Amino acid sequence: MMKMQEELATQTVEASAGGGMVKVIANGGQKIESITLEKEIVDPEDIEMLQDLVMAAVNDALNKSQEMVSGEMSKITGGMNLPGM
Repeated sequence: MMKMQEELATQTVEASAGGGMVKVIANGGQKIESITLEKEIVDPEDIEMLQDLVMAAVNDALNKSQEMVSGEMSKITGGMNLPGM
């Protein structure tokens, strides 16, 4: 189980928002590894839109990371519902 968690921490997922203008990469340890913004999306007159896009991409990346971890864990637990998993 520990080995699986270590391996998952090295696997990544990518999410984007704004048609790919904001990209976020998260790992299986539920940590954000990078955020990339295309320069065209940075509008000093509309910071709220940029904030919303970053938040959407981060939330999507974390959800994808959780799904990846859940899928891998269910492979080794055989679908058993273990506390803390």
